[in-house]
Amino acid sequence: MPEVLTAPRVITGDETVADGAVVVGDRTVDWAGPVTALPAEYASLPRTDYPDSTILPGLIDSHVHLGLDGGPEPAARMRAETDEQQLILMLHSARDLLGVGVTTARDLGGRDYLALAVRDAIAGGLARGPRLVVAASPVTVTGGHCWFMGAEADSEDDLRRLVRTHHKHGADLIKVMATGGFMTTGSAPWYAQFTTAQLALVVAEARRVDMPVAAHAHGIEGIRRAVAAGVTTIEHCSFVTETNERRFDEQLAAMIAEQGIFVCPTINVNAPYVAELTGIVVGEHLATMRDLGVRIIAGTDAGIDNTPHHQYAGGLEYLVKLGFRAADVITMATTEAAAALGLGAVTGRLAPGYEADLIVVHGDPLTDIAALGQLRRVTARGRDYVPDSGRFDVSAPGTPFASPDHAVNLDLLARATRRRQV
Repeated sequence: MPEVLTAPRVITGDETVADGAVVVGDRTVDWAGPVTALPAEYASLPRTDYPDSTILPGLIDSHVHLGLDGGPEPAARMRAETDEQQLILMLHSARDLLGVGVTTARDLGGRDYLALAVRDAIAGGLARGPRLVVAASPVTVTGGHCWFMGAEADSEDDLRRLVRTHHKHGADLIKVMATGGFMTTGSAPWYAQFTTAQLALVVAEARRVDMPVAAHAHGIEGIRRAVAAGVTTIEHCSFVTETNERRFDEQLAAMIAEQGIFVCPTINVNAPYVAELTGIVVGEHLATMRDLGVRIIAGTDAGIDNTPHHQYAGGLEYLVKLGFRAADVITMATTEAAAALGLGAVTGRLAPGYEADLIVVHGDPLTDIAALGQLRRVTARGRDYVPDSGRFDVSAPGTPFASPDHAVNLDLLARATRRRQV
């Protein structure tokens, strides 16, 4: 049933309205603006007031892995599980995301085509979770990063066939591993796995069927090749060298900006602890990239080592510590992310005709981004989400790793970090 929601602040995605109201229809937003300007036709609707709160668009996590559990050995678990076990885990991961206010997520790699089944189950109302944009298994070289997800390719014919097969099965986009990665044994994150010509072939074949391409790229040469190939988004973009150092390339960043490629740096709740344990400041170059005109979007790589799906807000808090304004971070997690995912006319804003994806948080996230962890309500496509506990806990923000034993979790992260640097 349509309803009017009011709060001292409504962040629409285009502006912040003081003493605002949002009219939620059956599935879409019918109206948003100042309470004093509420049209008469909505005056008789049920009304819920949220004092000392903020209403804003539902959050978007632009980089998740539903089939990875966010524990100490997620890849090993994926390889050991049956498809049936994976589907159960993925549905649980999706529900975790929705429970922290993520109403849209982009799954950038899982086994075969399982994530498509999860996407369709959620869209059909058979399960609760965020709207999903799904890449299916990431394209990689034989034995390359995440080879166990099922999409190895070496020749041009192999690459072309994989893109076409993913499209046939209904994937929303193509994910290609332009470089190796940290969590696959024998893979080096600085190693460029495909030539520029091979990446360009993937982009051209995907573009032919109107599919964007997300390129996993840690190493500088892999980033350079992905830019030259014209990918849609670059994931991580961490400028890793062969000595596992970060060497920012300003000229390359300027090329990314010039081509309008979005960057998802996958900043998550673990970033401050990685800095503490290794001395590597994750994302230290991001403010400079922003100043160069690079469009940055929020995403956490949820599911990888010690990065559970219910810790989204922690990554946003770290972006503020890196020098971003809270308002800019919220944009990166809503309107900009929606644009990058091809959903700019669907979600990411509270405006008439947009799907009713919204959250209500206690406090003001524009002055304290941690307020995003103080949920009072989550609505996805006009339907309220009720957590398993029956209520949202606004008494305390989330803590890293979702465990009461922080020291144990730091030890797990330390071991995972040492393993990644081998």
